[in-house]
Amino acid sequence: MRDLSDYSQPITDLFDRPKTKEEWDKYRLSKDQVDFFHENGYLSGIKLLDENQIRILKEALEEVSNPKHPMHHLFHEFHSNESSDPNQVLFHSLGHWRIHPAFHDVIWNPAFLMAASQLLGDKSVRFWHDQLFCKPAKHGGNVAWHQDYSYWTRTIAMQHLTCWCGLDDATEANGCLNYIPGSHHWGLLEKPALAGEMDGLKTMLSKEQLADFNPVAIPLKAGYATFHHPLMVHGSFANYSDYSRRAFVLNVFADGTISDTDEPLLQGVPVIPKGEKMGGKFFPVIFDTN
Repeated sequence: MRDLSDYSQPITDLFDRPKTKEEWDKYRLSKDQVDFFHENGYLSGIKLLDENQIRILKEALEEVSNPKHPMHHLFHEFHSNESSDPNQVLFHSLGHWRIHPAFHDVIWNPAFLMAASQLLGDKSVRFWHDQLFCKPAKHGGNVAWHQDYSYWTRTIAMQHLTCWCGLDDATEANGCLNYIPGSHHWGLLEKPALAGEMDGLKTMLSKEQLADFNPVAIPLKAGYATFHHPLMVHGSFANYSDYSRRAFVLNVFADGTISDTDEPLLQGVPVIPKGEKMGGKFFPVIFDTN
């Protein structure tokens, strides 16, 4: 058993490793897709996983979600239920890439890397942190409306990106992601409790923002991803269906982002002093355009 953050490259053959420009180009987004992202703040329906990769990642999730896992101490956060309501369960964790080879290597999935670089303006990409969000059938909790960057202001400049990928089919019934298109132009809003009241953020909005608060549901087949801007307002409703909704999230930023705090950026990670460039084994370059 080892801390997989010591390896800043893939350690399995779960994903292809393109070697030429032509091999990378098959993963490129179209100009229309990139333009849609910048206009609306999100881009959905990007296939990241095949059936075998989904199966392996589901098995990995079962392993790492066990609080008795021998490498459990490597999690930055681990919440069997982030909600305070036992009837509204939201499993949420950060740091599983350090524990299981499949979650480690999904960070180097070429379909993810190419899209991330393009949506960040064709820049080199560094890893920020991963997440798991799991809503069990019949009593899965919600994720309140929020902006990701409101939790990440300990880093600057704001040049981040989120990728959400389902391991189950995500539907409106089992709590798929919802976006407020165009809300990435609203600026930074207050930070609500992630698993708190669904509409807590709406009490902080202006009349104009409330008038434009028109949620769009993002149902996705398992293995497909949606990317969104760090200021995109998004959330997901509770799961009362007969089907679970398991997903992983990859958060990244453009190379050159710096620390804006003298506190640890993640639990268990050495301090990067305020004003210094983000780097080291916990924030590796995962796609280099140089």
